[in-house]
Amino acid sequence: MPFNLFKEEVAKEFGIPVQFQGFWLWAKRKNHTHRPNRPLTHLEETQSVGQLREVSNKVHNAELKLFLEVELGQDLRPIAPPDKTKDDILLFFKLYDPEKEELRYVGRLFVKSTGKPSEILTRLNELAGYDPEEEIVLYEEIKFEPNIMCDPIDKKLTFRASQIRYPDVPSYLEYVHNRQVVHFRSLEKPKEDDFCLEMSRLYTYDDVVGTVAQKLGLDDPSKIKVTPHNCYSQQPKPSPLNTTSDILYYEILDIPLPELQGLKTLKVAFHHATKDEVSGYSYYKSTVGDVLDDLKTKVELSHPNAELRLLEVFYHKIYKVFPANEKIENIYDQYWTLRAEEIPEEEKNLGPHDRLIHVYHFTKDTAPNQMKIQNFGEPFFLVIREGETLAEIKVRIQKKLQVPDEEFAKWKIAFLSLGRPEYLQDSDIVSSRFQRRDVYGAWEQYLGLEHTDNAPKRAYAVNQNRHTFEKPVNIYN
Repeated sequence: MPFNLFKEEVAKEFGIPVQFQGFWLWAKRKNHTHRPNRPLTHLEETQSVGQLREVSNKVHNAELKLFLEVELGQDLRPIAPPDKTKDDILLFFKLYDPEKEELRYVGRLFVKSTGKPSEILTRLNELAGYDPEEEIVLYEEIKFEPNIMCDPIDKKLTFRASQIRYPDVPSYLEYVHNRQVVHFRSLEKPKEDDFCLEMSRLYTYDDVVGTVAQKLGLDDPSKIKVTPHNCYSQQPKPSPLNTTSDILYYEILDIPLPELQGLKTLKVAFHHATKDEVSGYSYYKSTVGDVLDDLKTKVELSHPNAELRLLEVFYHKIYKVFPANEKIENIYDQYWTLRAEEIPEEEKNLGPHDRLIHVYHFTKDTAPNQMKIQNFGEPFFLVIREGETLAEIKVRIQKKLQVPDEEFAKWKIAFLSLGRPEYLQDSDIVSSRFQRRDVYGAWEQYLGLEHTDNAPKRAYAVNQNRHTFEKPVNIYN
């Protein structure tokens, strides 16, 4: 088919008269995009469609791909494509709007190769919709590295530049070159995207948290912490890896991050007073009293006025009860377990002859020529009264531990000092064995409950039930 007849078919299909049609050949660029490359010449338009296909064959594998350009005049009616001479250079122009952060195509001009940019400013203002005498800045776009050709003062930007992120073309194209859509997820829901933001690869950490704070409506960006994504585990990563990802995790802190980084984290296991469960928490606080005060607002207490204490537990023995004014920075919890629990009411009203003793579970290894005591389970304190027999104390121990009668009947109870058990009878006065007057006794002397370690384990919910205060527990382990 002659190309002129093809143009008539296009006129019927698109409603554009033949004299207003401008056809371009496409070309594949080095960045693997396809762009209009050049307009068809008058000679090429006298050829057949098949001949033109051969021109395009090297790029498009025997397909003829054309771009149809229609230029509109001021009355929005089509106008004929301009004629081009040997001395003309075809230039395309885009207009950058710094307020909208938008770069859009506005038209093309044929200019003389010997001409100067200043000679076409009036025509450019017409394309842009500006006043004919408006001063503009003209750039040449080369692979996102703009080189200035003509740089008069831009009157349109001087009074608003301080309110605009990218006031000129170079800064905007640098942003376009480096921008990336980032998916943000809450640490509490690490599998779900909360929102997406367009950011620059050149952003600093402060730029990122500032943008996230604006999205979340927070006044203080320093209370936001972001963590990168581990592409291998599909989880937050605790330390930098040589991988890149468009996913970031965020958390909202109660205190600014710089202040937070100067504080010590403290992991605390709260033992419920009446339920057989343990919940894990992690704190950035100053003192033990601060931790316990905050913990009371987060956990379920047996009654509103319950008081808490913090214990240091190691190998199933209680080694210390922390005073409220103890600084967290002095507490080492790498190997010790820190346990928070309610203080029973009976411990608050000790008589002058009452004792608060340690009670531990143990088994006995009776290998030949040796006897080894092995502690297990959860240690606890118990109030014993003066003159109270073992039979009376056993009732309270069984009730506290909720052990069935058949099982409890198999238990043996002994007084242990420095690892040596002295088994007690129901009629023995237990308080006579404990001579020390220390309020909490000593871990070297305790009442031992000997039985097999077949009790169900308490569900330690540190990794399942996370509660966020100033800083969540490290979920990356």
